[in-house]
Amino acid sequence: MAKYTIAAIYTGAALVKPLSDLLKEAMGDCRIMNILDDSMIADIIAAGELTKEVKRRLYGYYEIAVASGADLILNTCSSIGDAVYGAREIYSVPIIRIDEPMVKKAIMQGSSIGVLATLPTTLDPTLRLIEREAAEQGKTVNAISALAEGAFQALTAGDGEMHDKLVAQAAERVADSVDVLLLAQGSMARMEEPLSVLTGKPVFSSPRLGAEYVKSILGV
Repeated sequence: MAKYTIAAIYTGAALVKPLSDLLKEAMGDCRIMNILDDSMIADIIAAGELTKEVKRRLYGYYEIAVASGADLILNTCSSIGDAVYGAREIYSVPIIRIDEPMVKKAIMQGSSIGVLATLPTTLDPTLRLIEREAAEQGKTVNAISALAEGAFQALTAGDGEMHDKLVAQAAERVADSVDVLLLAQGSMARMEEPLSVLTGKPVFSSPRLGAEYVKSILGV
């Protein structure tokens, strides 16, 4: 029987298998419970922000995860990241944002951070996380955001090549002004190495660092 159960909550299908593989690689013998509801991101996009209705739905999934024996809940979508703070006051199991370790590492490496996203609803939560983490580290950080407009829609339509092209263009717009680049969505992780080569800057994405963070939290 698996020692730990990890509940990963997704708002899109693209990240499910890659992240599940990374969690199994990091954790070894673990039970992964994947909860996918892509209507949450659709509602966030429509409203332009994380709504109370989506937050209630998300907390419902937290309830299911806890009732199913989860030892840790992993929020895999940055657009719903801000919801974890209130939830941490309610639930006894750890609830983490997949982008937390990525942001921590970026702040340790530079004082100017470029935040790349394919959805506008991801930018503000990521910028708030950078501000929060910088304050905890006692640092002053300048964050510059760049939206790869249309890239998310291209990826969901199956056009990975267009997604990658638009993300690369966004990176080029800000690379000269920053020390490090962050990929604000897990679905952008495929561009981590290509963008590092393109820009000559350190580039961080959330999936692998998030999986390693889960391992450290559970003490494996």
